[in-house]
Amino acid sequence: MQAFDVVVIGAGPAGYIAAIRAAQLGLATACIENWKTPDGQYALGGTCLNVGCIPSKALLESSENYERVQHKFKVHGIYATGVKLDLAAMLERKEKIVRKMTGGIAGLFKKNKVTWLQGHGRLLSGGTTWKVEVKGEKGSETVEAKSVIIATGSKARHLPGIPVDNELICDNEGALVFDKVPERLGVIGAGVIGLELGSVWRRLGSKVKILEALPNFLAAADEAIAQEAWKIFTQEQGLDIELGVTLGTIKQSKKCISIQYTTSDDSSKTFDVDRLIVSVGRVPNTDDLGAENVGLKIDARGLIEVDKNCRTGLPRVYAIGDVVRGPMLAHKGEDEGVMVAEIIAGQRGHVNYDAIPWVIYTAPEIAWVGRTEKQLKGEGVAYRAGRFPFAYNGRALGRDEPEGFIKILADAASDRVLGVHAIGGQASELIAEAVMAIEFGASSEDIARICHAHPSMSEVMREAALAVDKRALNG
Repeated sequence: MQAFDVVVIGAGPAGYIAAIRAAQLGLATACIENWKTPDGQYALGGTCLNVGCIPSKALLESSENYERVQHKFKVHGIYATGVKLDLAAMLERKEKIVRKMTGGIAGLFKKNKVTWLQGHGRLLSGGTTWKVEVKGEKGSETVEAKSVIIATGSKARHLPGIPVDNELICDNEGALVFDKVPERLGVIGAGVIGLELGSVWRRLGSKVKILEALPNFLAAADEAIAQEAWKIFTQEQGLDIELGVTLGTIKQSKKCISIQYTTSDDSSKTFDVDRLIVSVGRVPNTDDLGAENVGLKIDARGLIEVDKNCRTGLPRVYAIGDVVRGPMLAHKGEDEGVMVAEIIAGQRGHVNYDAIPWVIYTAPEIAWVGRTEKQLKGEGVAYRAGRFPFAYNGRALGRDEPEGFIKILADAASDRVLGVHAIGGQASELIAEAVMAIEFGASSEDIARICHAHPSMSEVMREAALAVDKRALNG
C-alpha cells in the first residue's frame, strides 16, 4: 500500500494547486483525478481547464475578434470583405489551449514530485491515518494518507423536466462544442455562465433569448453596474433577456425545442429555439465520496461543512473549492488550496474572503471586489462613493472601448476602501489593483496618490479614487 503525507482528491484549480504547494513544502503528496477527455484519456485540471473557465474564455476571445472584424474595425479605417467563420477551426484552437494547459499541470506534477493517481477517489476509513480507495481503469487500490484534502469541485445544476443531452439541450459542456451556430438559441439563466455563453453565440450569429427566474438582473453585482450592463447588453448588443419568469413545459421535436413560460405579469408565452443552454448554477461533487464511511458532514445543499481554515469535523481532513461555502470561483479555491497545504505543513496559511474578486468576461467585462452599496447600506456603514467613466479616458477611446465606469466605495470616517466595482474594457485586469488595495487596507487617497501610467485604462481607477473626495482631475 502506498503511503503519503497528503492525498488530494480532485485535480481542478483548488486540488492541483493544493497538491503542488504541499509538495513544495516537502510533504509526500498524491493527487487523485478521474477526469477523462472525450477520447478516453485521463486529464488534469477539472471542469475549469477542460470545460469551464479556459475553453469559454478562448471562445469569448475568438467571437469578439469575429465581431470586431465584421462591425468594429470600420471606425479605425479598416474595411474587410469576404469574412468567413470557420467554427471547426475556432473549436480546435480552443482544444489546443485546453490540451496545453492540462498537459502543463502534468508537467508541474512531475517537476514537484506529485504522484498522480488516475481514478475515482473515495474515503474508506480513518483513524491515525486515512485510507482512500482509488478506482481506475486497471482496478482498485487503496492508499494511506496522514492528511486528506477534498477538492472534488462542482457540476452543472440541471432542472427537473429538462433532459440535458449536451446535443440539443446543453449545460456548459455541450455549449462549448456546438457543431454549427444555431440560428435561434435559448439560455435559461442570466448569471455569469449564461451571459458569457450567450454572448459567444450571439456574436457568431445566433439570435439569443435569455430567461431568468430572478426579478433583478445580476443581483450579486453593485446596482449601478447591473443597470449599466443591462443597458449595454439589451439595448446596444441586442441580447433578449426576460426577468422574473417561471418556466413551464419544454417540448423537444425533430425541428426545434419549444419553451413555454410565464412572465412577471403572469402572461403566458412560448418561443422556439434550435438549441437550449441550461445555466442555472452549479452543485458540489460530493456523491460517492465515501462520506458515510468516515462520518464526514455534508449539508442539505451537498456542501462539506468546514471552519474558516477549511477544516472539516474530522481530524486532518480538509475540504476546499466548490465543495465548501463561499463563491464557486477557481481563484478562491486556489487560495484555499495554498492555505490548507501550509497549515498541514505547520505554517499559518490564510485566505481573506473579503478580497476575492469576481469577474464576468462579457464585452464589456464586469469585475468587482468587496462590498456593494446595497450591502453597506444594509450594514449601516457610512461611506463615500467616487465614480469615473471610461468615456473620458484617452486609452479607452483609442481602443474604441468608451463604455462603462469604475466606482470606488470608501469608509466615510477612515477612507478605507470597502468595495470597487468596474464595467468596461479590461476590467478583469484592472480589478487586481483594487484587490491589493483592500488586502492591504488602503484608502481611496492612497490610490489617488499613486502615479498611474498615461495613457492607460488604469487611470480610470485613480480618477474614481479622486472622485471619492470630489476632486477628479479629468472629468
